[in-house]
Amino acid sequence: MGLAHTQEATGSRGRLLLVDDEENILKSIRRVLRRGDWDIETATDAEEGLRRLEQFSPQVVISDFRMPGMNGVDFLTRVKEQVPLAQRIMLTGQADQMAIEEAINRSEIFRFISKPWNDSHLVLTVKSAFEQYALVAENQRLMRVTKEQNAELKRLNVDLEARVESRTLMLSQAKRDWEQTFDCIENPLAVMQPDYMVRRANLAYLKVAATGEGANASAATCYQYLFGRDTPCEGCPLPAAVETGKSARGEITQKGRTYVVAAYPMPGDKRVVLTYRDVTEEHSLTKRLIETEKMAAVGQLAGGVAHEINNPLGGILAFAQLMKRDSGRTEADKESLDLIEESALRCKRIVESLLKFSRHSKPDDRRHFDLSKCVEDATVLFKAQLKANPKVKLEMNLSRDLPKLFGDPAQLSQVVLNLLQNGLYALPDAEGELRVDTGREGDRCFFAVSDTGTGIEEKHLPRIFEPSFTTKPPGEGTGLGLSIAYRIVQDHGGVFQVDTQVGQGSRFTVYLPIPLQLERLP
Repeated sequence: MGLAHTQEATGSRGRLLLVDDEENILKSIRRVLRRGDWDIETATDAEEGLRRLEQFSPQVVISDFRMPGMNGVDFLTRVKEQVPLAQRIMLTGQADQMAIEEAINRSEIFRFISKPWNDSHLVLTVKSAFEQYALVAENQRLMRVTKEQNAELKRLNVDLEARVESRTLMLSQAKRDWEQTFDCIENPLAVMQPDYMVRRANLAYLKVAATGEGANASAATCYQYLFGRDTPCEGCPLPAAVETGKSARGEITQKGRTYVVAAYPMPGDKRVVLTYRDVTEEHSLTKRLIETEKMAAVGQLAGGVAHEINNPLGGILAFAQLMKRDSGRTEADKESLDLIEESALRCKRIVESLLKFSRHSKPDDRRHFDLSKCVEDATVLFKAQLKANPKVKLEMNLSRDLPKLFGDPAQLSQVVLNLLQNGLYALPDAEGELRVDTGREGDRCFFAVSDTGTGIEEKHLPRIFEPSFTTKPPGEGTGLGLSIAYRIVQDHGGVFQVDTQVGQGSRFTVYLPIPLQLERLP
C-alpha cells in the first residue's frame, strides 16, 4: 500500500515526530522533509518528545541516539510501549556497535540514519517508514477483521451445529414416529414401484408374506413376496393407478383369502402406496347371514304352510273318528281307521311343534312351562330329519315329574334342536347313537344331548361358543348355532356344561334355575 493511499485512508497527511537536542539538526531535517508534505512536530529532549507523543500520535518517530537525560534507545523503547505501530528511526553520529545492538534488541528500530545524512536517503527512509506503518496498520486491521470474522464464523458454526442437531433430532423423531405409525397399521401396506418391486412394507404386510418371516421384501416383487406367484395377481389396481395417476381399487383372491387392494400414487413420484384389506371373513359372514335370512324366511313359510295344513288334518282326524263309530265296520276297516287316526295325530303334533318353533320370540311369550314337553316337541321335528339317517338311533329319557320352569319354550326348543343337529353331524358316517335326557339337580333342572361321535379337540373347546366359529367345511355350517344357543341359555339364567372325549363323543348339558315361588308351593 502506498503512502498517498495510506493518507487517503486515514483522512490526513502522515504525522512525523523529530526529537534531537540540537536545534540546527531539527531545522535541517524539517527542511529536507518538507517536500514530503508531512505533518512534522519537534522536541529537544526525550521528556518533551513523550509529551508530544501523547498529543500528536505520530506514525513515524525519528530520535537522536545521544540526548541529555533519557537517551534515544530508552526514548524509542517508551515509544514502542505507548504506540506499538509507530515506526522508529535512530539518528546516530558515531559507529557505536553496542548502541546499535541495544537499540535493535530493546526498541526494534526500523532504520538507522548516520550523521551527516544524505537528503535523498533520508526522504526515502522516512517514506519507507510511513509505508511500513501503513502495511502494519492494514495488517493489524485485517487481523482484527479476520479475528472478528472468525469469531462470527465460530458463533455461526455453533449455531448451525445446534440447528443441524435439532433438525436431525426432529427428523429422527419424525422418522421414528412415521415408522411406528406405519408398522402399527393393522392392514398390510407397502410402497411399490411401477414394476411391482416392494420399496417398503409394514409388519402386517410381512406377516402375510408367503416367503416367511425375515425375508427381504425389497428384493422381490409383491406377487412373489406375498403369494409366491410368478405373474401379477389378476385384479391388481397398481397398473391403473400408475397409468392414470389417480387412486384405484381392485379385488384379488390368493391362497384361499380375498383382499380388497387400494392403490394411491404418490404426487411427484413414480411410487405407489398399496393397502390390502382382508375381506374373506366379511364375505363369509355375508354369505352366512344370507343363509340365515333364507332360513328365517323358510321358517316363516313353514309356519304359514303348517298353519294351512292344520285345518285339513283336523278334518281328516274328525272323519276318521266318525267312521270308527259307524256300526258294521269290519275289523280290517277299524285297523285302517286306527292307522289313519294315529297318523293324523302324529302329523298334527309335528305341525304344532313346527308352529311353535317358527314363531318370533317376544317378551310376552315367557311363561311357566314343562321342560320335558318342550324337549319332546323339539325331538318331534328332529325325528323327521332322522328318516334320512336310518343308522342313527335316538334314545329319550325324559322325567315327567319336573317342576315348572319360567321362560320361552320356543327358544329353548331351538337350543335342543341345534344340539341334536350338531350331535348328528358329529356321528362318523351318519352311524351311532343320540340321547336326550331331562332331570333335576338341586334347585335347577337340566336337559342334556349326548352323542357317540368324534368328540371335540381340546384346542377348539374355548371357542365353540364364539360367533362364526365352526369346524365344518364351507357351506355346511354357519358357526352361529351354538353362539345363539349360548345366548338363549344365558338369557334364561342358565349355564352350559360340555363334557367331551375325542373319539368317544360329547355331552352338552343345559342347567336352568327353578323359580323360587314354585318351590314354595305345597
